[in-house]
Amino acid sequence: MTDMTEAYQPTILFEDNHILVVMKEQNLASCPDESGDENLLDLLKDYLKRTYNKPGNVYLGLVHRLDRPTGGVMVFAKTSKAAARLTEQMRTGDFEKRYLAVLGGTPEPESGKLEGWLKKNAVNNMVYLSTEGTDGAKYAALDYRVLEKKGGLALTEIKLHTGRSHQIRVQFAGIAHPVYGDMRYGGEYAVKGKLALWAYSLAFTHPVTKERMRFLCAPPEDETPWKFFRVADALRLA
Repeated sequence: MTDMTEAYQPTILFEDNHILVVMKEQNLASCPDESGDENLLDLLKDYLKRTYNKPGNVYLGLVHRLDRPTGGVMVFAKTSKAAARLTEQMRTGDFEKRYLAVLGGTPEPESGKLEGWLKKNAVNNMVYLSTEGTDGAKYAALDYRVLEKKGGLALTEIKLHTGRSHQIRVQFAGIAHPVYGDMRYGGEYAVKGKLALWAYSLAFTHPVTKERMRFLCAPPEDETPWKFFRVADALRLA
């Protein structure tokens, strides 16, 4: 992760008066949490304050989150109206999130759908496979397809239908194909600081202009394990 300073300059993919689309770096929190660590939401507020000489508090709406170790595309709302409209898109399914992940082993079949129920333990911040009807359990679903296999690993594209905490990591660990580098659920594939999960594509309807927008952002292709795969080809085919 890049060293964060008071003069933090985000990697901006798009910005207008209504929304701000950026790349979140890995191992940076999306928003303030109990750790008190530096986080993207506060860094972006500071960026807007400095860039536009805004007095007082700066409004920036958090529409969605990425887990701290996950990098990739995020959109923030610069007005409350934009925030409400984007949040409604998430509710109705118009907000499309796609990820790239490097999995341990290759799922069978190589494309399909994972669905089930997940329950979060707030005490240890772990998520567990659960069953329908269990108190606090939430339905989770995703589609996946393996793009490339190499060295006992599989580059996989994932489309989320629900946005549950740790969803991708838990669901693939649940079928014995955890995300490479996952320190919580990865088992033998755990590698500190190297979670191979990246939010590479985000699509939504602009909250004001109503234009359909899509943003792509590549993972760090020179780093292990991404460098073992033709990630650029995957993005071109997206």
